[in-house]
Amino acid sequence: MKTNLYIVGGGGHCASCIDVIEQEGRYSIKGIIDTPDKLGKTLLGYSYSTTDEDLPNLCREGGEFLVGVGQIMSSQPRFTIFNKLKSLGGQFARIISPFSVVSPHARLGEGCIVMHGAVVNAGAVIGKNCIINTGAIIEHHSHIGSHVHISTNAVLNGDTRVADHCFIGSSAMVIQGVEIGEQTVVGAGNSVFKDLPPHTILKG
Repeated sequence: MKTNLYIVGGGGHCASCIDVIEQEGRYSIKGIIDTPDKLGKTLLGYSYSTTDEDLPNLCREGGEFLVGVGQIMSSQPRFTIFNKLKSLGGQFARIISPFSVVSPHARLGEGCIVMHGAVVNAGAVIGKNCIINTGAIIEHHSHIGSHVHISTNAVLNGDTRVADHCFIGSSAMVIQGVEIGEQTVVGAGNSVFKDLPPHTILKG
């Protein structure tokens, strides 16, 4: 029997999440939670069923949640939604594409999604509410904090450390052993060969 799932936030990233959820086959999407102007509309056949005002009731009813809002420069929207659900007692899904490779020796926190073609190798630890996007590679013994987005085709080599609230852009590469401080943005295509302090912005 499939577990009921609500997705909070219904933009472009949500559509990608829906595809992964359907392919994984463990969840039944009961609706998308968004702003009142979207009520009655659909995304890939799923209705925008309710708004944030109904979250307390949905949390009491059970089922699980996934934050469907994307993350580029700032993790704040995803972080705010996650914390609100957490304060209401909401339970979070862990979504793993069947077309990804996730080692049984890796750990993923609640609310994470691993998209198609991603690789998470042995000893990797990923925190809460993270996006491991299409084709990303997380190598052995890397540690990723919470509320982090590792974007499409990005590569984190072995023993890297990425702190909370970071964004690693498409096709960026972080060399082995490098540490990236919290709330850092690594723009698309950058190669990172040395540690980065918190709040660094490397433009793509």
